[in-house]
Amino acid sequence: MSQKKTTKPRPKPARAVREYTAGGVVFRHAASGDIEFLMIQDAKNRWTVPKGHVEDKESLEQTALREVGEETGLKKLKIRDKLDKIHFFYRREGKLIFMTTYIFLMEAMADSDQLVMGDSEGITDVKWFRAEEAIRLVEYRDTEKLFQLGLTKVKERDRVAK
Repeated sequence: MSQKKTTKPRPKPARAVREYTAGGVVFRHAASGDIEFLMIQDAKNRWTVPKGHVEDKESLEQTALREVGEETGLKKLKIRDKLDKIHFFYRREGKLIFMTTYIFLMEAMADSDQLVMGDSEGITDVKWFRAEEAIRLVEYRDTEKLFQLGLTKVKERDRVAK
C-alpha cells in the first residue's frame, strides 16, 4: 500500500508593488571646457543620479526637474533628451517593489556651482565630476550605461553646434 505525501500548500509569490521615479543625468561645460556630470551619493555611499517619486498629476519631466532641484539645489535646468528607463526590484518594509525609473539628459544652465544637498532621502553628498570620472564611479551598471549614453549625446550636440 502506498502512502500519499501530503504537502502544505505553497504560498503564492508576493506580488510586487509598482512605483515610478524620474531623474536626470545632469551635465555642464566647465570653464576648462570639460564635460562634467552631477552626482549624488546615496545612503549606501554609492554615486548615482538624482531622482525621486512621481507625484499625482505630475509629468515625468516635471518630476525629474523637481527632484533634481530638491536633491541638488539646482533650479535652472533644461531637459535636452530622454535617455531611457531602468527597471529593478527591491524590498522595503517587507514589501516587494518593482521600480521603473525614467532618466533624462539635463543641462545645468546657470548657478551650477551653488549646490545644496537635499536634507532627506539619505543623500550624503552632491558633487560635479569630470565625465570620465563620473562614469568610473557609478556602481550600478544600468546607470553607468545612461551616463555613457548621456556623454555620447552631449559630445554629438557639441560637435553639431561648432
